Amino acid sequence: MPSRYLNFRCSVPWLILSLQTLFLIRSFFVFPGAGDIYSPSNFYPEFQDVNHMVIFGFGFFLIVLRRYGFSSTGFNLLLIVLGVQCSVLVDDLLVFLSLQQREIGMRSLAKAVVSMTAVAISSGAVLGKASPVQLIVMTLVELIIFYVSRCINRTLLQVPEHLTLMHVHLFGAYFGLAVTSRFPAPAPGLDKHRSTPKSDLFSMLGTVFVWVFWPSFNSILADSKKQAVLNTYLALAVSAVAAFMLSALTSKDGKFRMTHIHSAVLAGGVTISYTASRILQPWIAMILGLLGSVITILGSHSLQRCFNRALKIQDTCGVHFTFGLPAVLGAVAAVVLLVIENGIHKQWSNLSSLGYLIFVDIGAFCQTISTALITGLITGLILNIKLLKAVHVSKYFDDQFYWEVSFKMISD
Repeated sequence: MPSRYLNFRCSVPWLILSLQTLFLIRSFFVFPGAGDIYSPSNFYPEFQDVNHMVIFGFGFFLIVLRRYGFSSTGFNLLLIVLGVQCSVLVDDLLVFLSLQQREIGMRSLAKAVVSMTAVAISSGAVLGKASPVQLIVMTLVELIIFYVSRCINRTLLQVPEHLTLMHVHLFGAYFGLAVTSRFPAPAPGLDKHRSTPKSDLFSMLGTVFVWVFWPSFNSILADSKKQAVLNTYLALAVSAVAAFMLSALTSKDGKFRMTHIHSAVLAGGVTISYTASRILQPWIAMILGLLGSVITILGSHSLQRCFNRALKIQDTCGVHFTFGLPAVLGAVAAVVLLVIENGIHKQWSNLSSLGYLIFVDIGAFCQTISTALITGLITGLILNIKLLKAVHVSKYFDDQFYWEVSFKMISD
């Protein structure tokens, strides 16, 4: 048996076993009374929606490479189930340090699943290039840093709890882009770095699932749940319509492009994530959905042709223009809506209070994106040390290195 397979067998299973043992020890010694954990809760339907979205939706959303389908869905499931347990462990640590109050039961689990969205987004940027060991290490590091970033926003800037979680798209996108910039670039003529109609179809299936459950994602911890659900759905609906319209207008032959639909239909949900529970007029949500779709499709053209090459970014799944740019637009929209609301209701009577609120929003945005970029670059350098079993460039985007794959699937 080749040495690389022996290394894979000796590293991945034992790393997983070690982590699971740690989580089991944590659950035995740290959990409070079982009666509190298993108390009746009406939170399950929303939690199940988000769980479907992260595991099934993102699992199929990442199937964009013709020879990396097993790894896209399988590794996503592995990272989610490990990451949720790690999130609960980090949550306990913050409670022990008196940085937040304890939340138990379904609500704590829901926060952990929502936090894992950052890892699902980041893994799309390094898709096909990172080994399972690298992905697991990236998951653990990213979750810890994301919780630290949330803690800074919540304690120092007094950002509400549910809004600190909505920075997950921004953090995940730019953390993943920073990590992937430290990986060697694939060969220019690499045939495996492309999609097929079958992989596009599966990826679109994941997009549809993410689209359907996104209102629950934006409203799961919001105070005005019905308002958040309605605004998110309207933004998603308009972004989906705009995606088809703009795809036909921007393509050379006037046909729809699956890449545009795959990315832009979700832009409305990302853009409105910061303001879904605050918007009082449905037309505002619809405009944000339209702008999110526009910036996604236009960004996909300019970023792939100009900035990605200049900055040496290999964004495999297009997370920058699918999640990063709409999240930036949503952060800007939150500040603009705050100024407008203050002007309408308070007639600019307290400019110091308005200035403080604007400072909080901008500060939380800058802290989140800068932390994601800096720590992502450091994490990318760490992942490429020999100890973590880096994949050779010739083995990028190939399931055969990790999975039993039939000859027929390889030929397809």
